[in-house]
Amino acid sequence: MTSAVQRQTVAASNLANLDTPGYRTREASFAGALNKELEAGTLALTNAGHLAGAGQTAASTTSEVEGLSSRRDGNNVQLDRELLTLTRASGDFSAAQTALAAKFRLVRYAINESR
Repeated sequence: MTSAVQRQTVAASNLANLDTPGYRTREASFAGALNKELEAGTLALTNAGHLAGAGQTAASTTSEVEGLSSRRDGNNVQLDRELLTLTRASGDFSAAQTALAAKFRLVRYAINESR
């Protein structure tokens, strides 16, 4: 869910800078965030079956998109590309939210059945 929110935030930022001269399109990637966390060594085992949370440091893992054509003002933000990114991130968030809600329903069921 955090990754989907991060992608939505970066796409919204790109859309906000659609008419800013010289602005370069940015994108967030899960692989980049994971690599940053692994290099920083902030992931720590708290239990043999658990990993520590990612925290807020992954939210700053963005990179400039290469290979997009630029307009005369140097801006390379493409409206269609950003809207598609927003739509995909929204779908990913909804899917993760549905899966999480199902897990909570199972936990609630297990708690209530023991009474």
